[in-house]
Amino acid sequence: MAYEKILFTVADGVATITLNRPEKLNSFDRALSLEVIDALDRVKDDATVRAVVLTGAGRAFSAGQDLAEAMAPGTKIQDILTTQYNPIVRRLRALPKPVVAAVNGVAAGAGANIAYACDLTLAAESANFIQSFINIGLIPDSGGTYTVPRLVGRQRAFGQMILAPKVSAHEAEAQGLIWRCVPDSELMNEANALAARLAGMPTKAIALTKQALERGEHGTLDSQLDVENELQTIAGASHDYNEGVQAFLEKRKPNYTGA
Repeated sequence: MAYEKILFTVADGVATITLNRPEKLNSFDRALSLEVIDALDRVKDDATVRAVVLTGAGRAFSAGQDLAEAMAPGTKIQDILTTQYNPIVRRLRALPKPVVAAVNGVAAGAGANIAYACDLTLAAESANFIQSFINIGLIPDSGGTYTVPRLVGRQRAFGQMILAPKVSAHEAEAQGLIWRCVPDSELMNEANALAARLAGMPTKAIALTKQALERGEHGTLDSQLDVENELQTIAGASHDYNEGVQAFLEKRKPNYTGA
């Protein structure tokens, strides 16, 4: 697929996906959504990619849904969710590679919930998050009703979804919605450095950890002990485990391959 609404680059094991509709605050239309889905499928299948950065061009991460398109004759909300947002969120959560979100400005509606669906979310100090759905008579989607209460608890989640306050990057960090708030001028440096660090780590173990956390959302302690047993067995048979132990014993830096 040729991309017109995202920028896509791969360098040193890191794929960067940049939402690129700055004149529309990177609001999602169908074309942008399908390009993001395609890019996530590409990085999943590309063995040279070991980490991903997701960010936005201009002054916004994403303002959420392009409402002009959503209100076009014949357009159905359920079709937008089924073919656009749900596939994006499912891919982010299932991707066997770590995804760093670099939130450079406003993240509203689906934009906020897509940022929360990433594995480690950094936000510029000037950025803010808002569950803006209620302002147009909708409920949160893009996984928000699943993700947000698990990050901040039901009361805060309900308040954010019903009262729709702007949550600053500092507040988002304090509440556990994101990993870190950083100075605006350092956002991309920090995001790229974090992604590069992840790309040099045992990414098979990262993928298995991600899977364990996802499966842990639905089970009991007893079932999760079985999940850990299953996935640790896979990790223990990996090249990276052997390399990590050998490097420790030989007092050298490990050379992880993700295998």
